[in-house]
Amino acid sequence: MRKRAHVCCPPRLQGMKTCLRFISRFIYISAERNKVRYYYATAAKTLSDCRWEEGKSSDTQKWSSLEHKGPYFPPEYEPLPDNICFYYDGQPMKLSPATEEIVTFYAKMLDHEYTSKEVFQCNFFSDWKEEMTKEERKLIKMLSKCDFSQIHKYFVEKSEERKNMTKEEKQVLKEEASRLMEEYGFCLLDGHREKIGNFKLEPPGLFRGRGEHPKMGKLKKRIQPEDVTINCSQDSKIPAPPAGHRWKRVQHDNTVTWLASWLENIHGRPKYIMLNPSSKLKGEKDWQKYETARRLKMKVDSIRKQYRRDWTSREMKSRQRGVAIYFIDKLALRAGNEKDDESADTVGCCSLRVEHITLHRRLDGQEHVVEFDFLGKDSIRYYNKVPVEKQVFKNLKLFIKHKDPEDDLFDRITTVKLNKTLNECMPGLTAKVFRTFNASTTLQDQLNKLTTEGMTVEEKILSYNRANRAVAILCNHQRAAPKTFEKSMQLLQEKIQKKKEQIEEAKKELKEAKKAHKDAPSDKSKKLLEKKEKAVQRLSEQLKKLQLQETDREENKVIALGTSKLNYLDPRISVAWCKKHQVPVEKIYNKTQRDKFAWAIDMTDENFQF
Repeated sequence: MRKRAHVCCPPRLQGMKTCLRFISRFIYISAERNKVRYYYATAAKTLSDCRWEEGKSSDTQKWSSLEHKGPYFPPEYEPLPDNICFYYDGQPMKLSPATEEIVTFYAKMLDHEYTSKEVFQCNFFSDWKEEMTKEERKLIKMLSKCDFSQIHKYFVEKSEERKNMTKEEKQVLKEEASRLMEEYGFCLLDGHREKIGNFKLEPPGLFRGRGEHPKMGKLKKRIQPEDVTINCSQDSKIPAPPAGHRWKRVQHDNTVTWLASWLENIHGRPKYIMLNPSSKLKGEKDWQKYETARRLKMKVDSIRKQYRRDWTSREMKSRQRGVAIYFIDKLALRAGNEKDDESADTVGCCSLRVEHITLHRRLDGQEHVVEFDFLGKDSIRYYNKVPVEKQVFKNLKLFIKHKDPEDDLFDRITTVKLNKTLNECMPGLTAKVFRTFNASTTLQDQLNKLTTEGMTVEEKILSYNRANRAVAILCNHQRAAPKTFEKSMQLLQEKIQKKKEQIEEAKKELKEAKKAHKDAPSDKSKKLLEKKEKAVQRLSEQLKKLQLQETDREENKVIALGTSKLNYLDPRISVAWCKKHQVPVEKIYNKTQRDKFAWAIDMTDENFQF
């Protein structure tokens, strides 16, 4: 006999599969085998449709059966109309379809700053020439003599046409997108329908990269079925490739979670079609990631004691490792990976060079200050002045002694060796886990500090964003101010000014109502007075909301809150905070984010602390 109960999955059951994505969850306890089975169900589904897992899954096997339709390939190139010409040296020139398609990539970007950069222009012209016919290559010698303006104008007009589509035309496109989603956007994983993340293959185009990437402007080639490896279960229906094509390979590897893979030509790295973040496997991986970060709480004190001991070690390798882990812990720096010479010059902790730091015995009233200045991930500049402990400062002076600016600061350690050391301290521990731990700890501490009783929902959301901002600053999650920022702020300020004028008018009316009621008290004058008082109160509350919005937008101008929220902050912290302080989860997470963190929304109560 089986007993059913609706419960929250306790974090201590780390060996069991987490219940994900669904509104209702049930636990069935088998008396015969004494095992816990997690069932997943929605109110709309019957019990027979529920997904479930039993016991602890294999460390290697991710699924038993997997079936899907394969990737959706972008449509083939549609040649330009005959009246739209490419000009070379002032003369119209008819190009081959392959050459013309690459021309359209560049022409579409004419009004973008990328096409004004020399590296972008050189890379584009070099790759473009490789795709030209022999005749075209003989004629087209210089990019400066190429005129893309007519093609650019054509695509600008096409863009305007799309913007001005009728409601009926937009509905046709919407229905087509829904059809593609239904056909390609889902797979069957262990008999359950799961959403796929990126089922559409990226169309060909020009690589942009972040910052001053040395490969900007290079051609991203069209992906053909012959480039794609399909992964599905052996007993499933293998997806059919487009007519006239075949797959590179079909494999049945249940130790990985990707559905299709190919090598992109810019960096020669594999790319994948994966499950949607809201899927069961992705959610489970997320849950395990944050549980690993929480386990670090039990070990972090001993790890900190160890890296402090390393600062005075006789071995230079140990000293460098100790200082590097200190930076990763204190500053949430990424570990940094070795890259080839053709990658952007971005660095992390282990790949810092002497030129990236400046030591100040005393600066701005603080002692032993290290000034960091380097390009981090996505070519985002990391600039920080940090006071460090005296022994760390001494070690850094030792590390840079007799070295040139381009030499490695930590020349005795690598990212691999550093992560191996961390893993020996705690199984599963890496530099990224440290980053996740410090980010989530910061959010929890800031929320506890900034949220007080009696706040309005808007004030609580401002406090949440400020806590999230503290994490984004710690993790160096910056962004350029949005192009529409000034305009949107101006509109908001106009609303604020208008609301102030309305309040002034309402106060005048209230004053008149008070006078009228005082001169000739009656039920009618009393009701009018109460109405005017409520109007002033309502308008004042609306003004306060607008002013909070203004403050929030200004403070978030150059800070990217989304990155930490999606990747480094345990969602249970946010969900528990929402439940404890009666803030709708919808105010913190949008629909996509709520799907991704459904496991946290379902399992977390208001008492959770990271």
